[in-house]
Amino acid sequence: MKNLNKYLDVAREVEKALEAGKPVVALESTIISHGMPYPQNVETALQVEKIIRDHGAVPATIAIIKGRLKVGISPEEIDYLGKKGLDVIKASRRDVPVLVAAKEDGATTVATTMILAAMAGVKVFATGGIGGVHRGAEVTMDISADLEELGMTPVMVVCAGAKSILDLGLTLEYLETKGVPVIGYQTKMLPAFYTRDSAFKVDYRMDTPKEIADAWVAKLELDLKGGMLVTNPIPEEYAMDSAYINKCIEEAVEEAKEKGIKGKETTPFLLAKIKDITGGESLDANIQLVFNNAKLAAQIACEMCK
Repeated sequence: MKNLNKYLDVAREVEKALEAGKPVVALESTIISHGMPYPQNVETALQVEKIIRDHGAVPATIAIIKGRLKVGISPEEIDYLGKKGLDVIKASRRDVPVLVAAKEDGATTVATTMILAAMAGVKVFATGGIGGVHRGAEVTMDISADLEELGMTPVMVVCAGAKSILDLGLTLEYLETKGVPVIGYQTKMLPAFYTRDSAFKVDYRMDTPKEIADAWVAKLELDLKGGMLVTNPIPEEYAMDSAYINKCIEEAVEEAKEKGIKGKETTPFLLAKIKDITGGESLDANIQLVFNNAKLAAQIACEMCK
């Protein structure tokens, strides 16, 4: 890519790790601005970075700040995004050039985090859950850009499955069409974010971080287009009852329809509504599954570097 330094800032710690062939794990920033209230969002983001360090890798939280594409931001910048909250633009691929030109702030979605990670040479990324095909997409055509990005950008995404507010069956079909391998970590069932499994199966089960790292390195060395999705079930002690959470999701989806909420506003609305309905239990689960994914992503990144 020509003249990337004109737009891209890679934190010195991240740059040094990449140059030395050390493990780096990318992290998104939408979870900071749109995922939970302040100061819980900042505390969670800093704890996720600590977990990655504790497991031998370097964290690279990604964001757009005053028009600069940032791969690795400081605790002060995390606090800035956390305080600004919903006033930060939720930035997907289409938003990047506009935010850069206007010198605006952007919290990166899964898709944009993948793009910026790939620009810097970071190959592993930990998040909560990916976006996917929304319920009723056969009418609305509401399909997350995360799926398109997984089909073309060479970054592995470690998540707790697709968010259970989505149509999980259609999301898997879409990923298959795009040629994205879906790996279940120690499971053959697709985790559904708040719950450890769903009615759907993943492509492959792998039981160790090394197995996953080997498959990912093979994909990169074969120069096969696109990413890889690793689905890591929420720890059992934090998993929610599937019948209960599905009832809460249906209630939230119905309210979103009544209020005419669409597009990029849908997911933040649904997650906030589900948090209210569950009395905060869903937010606690969300935080724990992110911690769990950060740990696995760091372990995979370390195996890749061996």
